[in-house]
Parts: sequence; structure tokens; C-alpha cells
Amino acid sequence: MLGSSRIRTDLAVESKEKFEKDHVEIEGVEISEDYREELELRTTVVKIVTDYGAKVMEKPKGTYVTMEAPGLIVPDMDYHREISEQLASHLQQLLKLKKNQSVLVVGLGNQNITPDSLGPKAVHNLKISRHIVREYGVTGMGEEEVHAVSSLVPGVMAQTGMETMEIIRGVVKETAPDVLIAIDALAARSMKRLNCTIQITDTGINPGSGVLNHREGLNKETLGIPVIGIGVPTVVDAATIVHDAIAHLLENLEDSEMEEFLGELITPKLHSMFVTPKDVDETVKMLSYTISEGINMALSGTNA
Repeated sequence: MLGSSRIRTDLAVESKEKFEKDHVEIEGVEISEDYREELELRTTVVKIVTDYGAKVMEKPKGTYVTMEAPGLIVPDMDYHREISEQLASHLQQLLKLKKNQSVLVVGLGNQNITPDSLGPKAVHNLKISRHIVREYGVTGMGEEEVHAVSSLVPGVMAQTGMETMEIIRGVVKETAPDVLIAIDALAARSMKRLNCTIQITDTGINPGSGVLNHREGLNKETLGIPVIGIGVPTVVDAATIVHDAIAHLLENLEDSEMEEFLGELITPKLHSMFVTPKDVDETVKMLSYTISEGINMALSGTNA
């Protein structure tokens, strides 16, 4: 049977919506929402505070901030800058950096595949400072407070022959950053969230989980330092599209009858196919810049 649990999503806000549909409150999960009309920006903060809440939500304990802004798909640089400022504010709250700490930013994904290139593209726009700080000290940057920022694009196993975790763990051991920021493309449950949603979490990230290409998670438990995950859903499961289209036609059926019918109709092959918008090239380019600018603002201490 297909069931809602088999429709994959990397977004905590979508996991939360599964239970809202059934009018079920989740013990151990705290939810708050904010809407800024001038930006058409809806921000949802999901805090999973207990092991039970983590089990039900199928996500690690921690904080998940989801920014939904339909305007992100429009090439308006002024608007994107305002979203970068909001991103920077949330990042600073999750990072909780002390004075002059070191930050490693990792761009996950395959830069040769557009929907998976968000991480590598974002890293290319960062203001890298670790080498300057090491050579000239904080004064070499002309500031009293400077975080030493370094970056890494580990590629994928098909390109390197190595697990992403092997590469990152080696760099972390050698350079000893205080915190790691991982950027990756995600998978969404809803088509309306593609390329216009940003999720930030202090629980780290699981490379490839959205497209069933599971790799060891990047988090404090595996790396020994705090890991902040930033992601944008760029693909949606093909089975989701078929599921939603047929469900709309059969909306008068009971939920149990509909799920049983859909479970028999949708073949397993659909779950290995993913769909992305046709303008994904330009959108990912814009989004990568928006994210990198948000990180630059957060690490420079200026988000205004």
C-alpha cells in the first residue's frame, strides 16, 4: 500500500503536515509560524524535543526552520537579498558562534547535474577567509572580529571513489573547524515548494536521502562538531505527482479506500524517478547566490 509515509520528503514542515491533515497533535514537537506579508515569506519553526517526537516525525531531535517564499523563483535581486538577510538571521541563531571561530562550509552534490548542484554553486560564491586569517591574523581582514571561513566541495562517489563522509572527516580532523555548514539539494513532498523553500536545521544533513541514495549522516555525532544543514528542494518524487493527480480525481472516496487504490495503481518504478522544473538551471543559480549571501552575512555579523 502506498500510504502517505512512503511519499518521501526532506522537509520537517511537510512531515508535520501529515499529522495536521488527520488533526493529530504530536507530543514532543513544538511548532511556531510567522508570516511577513511584505515579503510573502512564511517561516515555520519545528522543534523536535523528545525521542518520541523524533520517532513519530522520522527526523532527529533539533530545530528545523523552513522559509517558504514563492518569490524566490523570480529573478529579483533586491528581493533575493531580503531573503538572504532573513536566512542570515536564522543562521546566526542556530550557529551561536563565539568570537573569531572557524567555520567549514561544505557544498554537497554533483555540480554536473543541475538539480544536485546547489551546494557546489553556493560554495563558489562564499567569502573565504581562513587562509588570510592564518597568514596575517584577524587584523589582516581589517576587522576586530573575523570568523575563519573555509570551504569544501567533496563531489560524489562516482567522481572521487570515496564516500563523502571519508573526505569531510579527513578535512575536519586536519583543519579542526568549530562548526560545519552543509548545503545540499533536497526532495519535497509538494510541487509548490520546489525551488522556493529553504530549510535550515541544527541536526546536520543526510546526503542523498531524498533520492534514496543514502549516505552516512553529517552531524555532531559523526563529526564531533556542530553541523548546520541548509537545503532547498529541487526535485519531487514522480510517484507524488501521480498520487496527487489521481487523488484529486478520487477526492470523494474515503481515505482508506483511496490509499488502497493508489497503492495498487502506482508502480514501485515511479519511486525511482524524480521530477524538476524546466527552468531549474537559472533558478538553482539564483538560489545558490541567495544562500551564499545569507551565509556571508551571518559569518560577517551583518544581516542588515
